[in-house]
Amino acid sequence: MDKIRIYGGNELNGTIEISGAKNAALPLMCAAILSDQPLTFNRVPDLKDVLSLNEVLEQLGVKAQYNSTTKKLILDGGSITSTEAPYELVRKMRASILVLGPLVARMGDAKVSLPGGCAIGTRPVDLHIEGLKRLGAEIELTEGYIRARAPNGLVGASVHFTKVSVGATENVMMAAALAKGTSVLTNAAREPEIVDLGELLIKMGAEIEGLGTDKITIHGKPFLRGTEHTVVADRIEAGTFAIAAAMTGGNVILKNADIRHLQYMIEPMLKAGVELSGDEHHVNVKRLRARLHGVDVMTEPYPGFPTDLQAQMMSMMTVAEGAGMITETIFENRFMHVPELARMGADITVHGSSALVRGVAKLKGAPVMATDLRASVSLILAGLVADGATTVHRIYHLDRGYEDLVGKLAGVGAKLERMKEEAA
Repeated sequence: MDKIRIYGGNELNGTIEISGAKNAALPLMCAAILSDQPLTFNRVPDLKDVLSLNEVLEQLGVKAQYNSTTKKLILDGGSITSTEAPYELVRKMRASILVLGPLVARMGDAKVSLPGGCAIGTRPVDLHIEGLKRLGAEIELTEGYIRARAPNGLVGASVHFTKVSVGATENVMMAAALAKGTSVLTNAAREPEIVDLGELLIKMGAEIEGLGTDKITIHGKPFLRGTEHTVVADRIEAGTFAIAAAMTGGNVILKNADIRHLQYMIEPMLKAGVELSGDEHHVNVKRLRARLHGVDVMTEPYPGFPTDLQAQMMSMMTVAEGAGMITETIFENRFMHVPELARMGADITVHGSSALVRGVAKLKGAPVMATDLRASVSLILAGLVADGATTVHRIYHLDRGYEDLVGKLAGVGAKLERMKEEAA
């Protein structure tokens, strides 16, 4: 197991290239099940989640060729040999649930394990199930698996999501692309990753209207063709590096980042004393004042402030002047980084779903433990501005969502290294 040691105090200056978005790449990959012709993807990040999903797809019969140097992935679903995604593969990542809609749409049958540790209703898999039922799938839950059947194919229908869900929107969109007739999805998710998936499906031959709004109309087709597609840039990675630049006081250019996908950051960052500017190809990050100022942030579905940047924003508030209130409305248990930041001298008080962060003059380096993907990177950010050395343990979470984090930060002036944990 590895750890990362960060030596704080260095400004970040220069250019960071933003990778393709993990949260876009995974549903795009599942769309390979919808066609018997190959799909070619560019800018696919070299991440554990991508490799894990490749294993799931290969179990189903999809042939995968990935070049980690060129970031090109070719998926060939010409011969689906199995319609079962077993627990031992699905448990590694929740996104595996996204094979359910494409499998039942194309093959008329799917047996997909419930994601590991998932109770129906939490991070709601029930929305996926209800949406597919509306399209005519017969679904039963048995022995930890979702079994979906549609021997005569799916039929277009109106699907209203009782709660905004990115995954459920993606699953139902893909299924509807092969359904007979027209489907209308209301209260649909609006994220750039949803738009990216819709644009791929359009290239494959589907007719889709309303991408980027909460009402998406899909005219199903009897078959979809192969195509080539470039994964949208990772707005969460871009936001993370923007916060890193803000905290250290340097000037950083985020190459490939799209300013349109970071609108939710512009106002709070400006209030804190940081200017974000740019276009659809790059974003410039520049701190405007000697010390950041505390701001209030509430997580919301897109286009609101994303839960996936909440931990990073909290890190930034720990060294800001004054106080900031961080309110989490999307997921419970998403303040697990608070005790670790407190070990570094942060002053944070949690009240239910809100955390009051009172800025301190300086954080102190300390050994800390990563609890999840975004919490991991929030501790790295804190280490960048702490006095002395910070060692982040259990960093395997990072490899799920950040491509070459150490290399990218070192390339703009951070002093940090990835190391092996000493044997016990």
